[in-house]
Amino acid sequence: MSVKRVLLITKIEPVLSDFLLEKGYTLEEGFSIDYEQLSQCIQDYTGIITSTKIKFDQPLLEKAENLHWIGRMGSGMEHIDVAYAKSRNIICISSPEGNANAVAEQALGMYLALQHRIIKSHIELRQDIWLRDDNRGFEIEGTTAGIIGMGNNGYRFAQKLTAMGVKVLGFDIEAKDYPPNPGITWCTDLEQIYQEATMISFHVPYTKDTHHYFNQEFCKRMQHPFTLLNLSRGEVAEQYAVYDGLLRGKIVGAALDVWEKEPISKMDDKMFAIAMEMLHMPNFIGTAHIGGYTYDANTKMCLTLRKKLGFII
Repeated sequence: MSVKRVLLITKIEPVLSDFLLEKGYTLEEGFSIDYEQLSQCIQDYTGIITSTKIKFDQPLLEKAENLHWIGRMGSGMEHIDVAYAKSRNIICISSPEGNANAVAEQALGMYLALQHRIIKSHIELRQDIWLRDDNRGFEIEGTTAGIIGMGNNGYRFAQKLTAMGVKVLGFDIEAKDYPPNPGITWCTDLEQIYQEATMISFHVPYTKDTHHYFNQEFCKRMQHPFTLLNLSRGEVAEQYAVYDGLLRGKIVGAALDVWEKEPISKMDDKMFAIAMEMLHMPNFIGTAHIGGYTYDANTKMCLTLRKKLGFII
């Protein structure tokens, strides 16, 4: 193609759009495009900037005759068949470094809000209910947190926790080359986490191996009542297992930024009813997958993609 065209499926900042224009690309907005529409025109594009809206599977990529690269705003590549793309010489890059701090900050905020009964007391005050003893909380200093998935997001969260006096037990299936941190104990399996942790936070990608990583068996193996956080992917934590753990008191508090079906209006009747019950529990916080969605993160992700694209275009 004589004209290098880039399709923007998600919004980007000038720091990235100006860079692409300087490189000779024309930019076309396709924020409302769906899978079927893209399958009819994907052959027209040299590059695509996407999020999680469209699944780039083999049938779609087979039609991408002129596509050289796909840039993913965010972390997690489960929506792209990266192996097949590579076989067609399509370079796939993501920007997990860009929203890592945003996710870590939200995780910390959720943990503190649960421990200190902040949202519960706020809701009660709106009803002119003044309760102090009933909302006596627990400090996180001196607690032990198990962080499962010590990539960009998990490690940034671990850094914040250790700075606040929390002992972190970190687990990841891949070796990491981070600077030494005396507050982080690296675990080769989950046994020490099961034995010692009073908070569990998931920061893993979604794969067949992490599907329902948290389930009733995981909950049963925890030796202490614990707080549960999930800011990775909804399917990582089985929703019913979270609900059951809350009902039985094994989970003393839970916060989900991600859900098994998103938005929750896509849930079947049973799953939706459980979600509504949890959202009305005083020891539960739910948000609409906003952890990595700050204005700052959007700019940082664009900067990350700009840097990585600079090596290939």
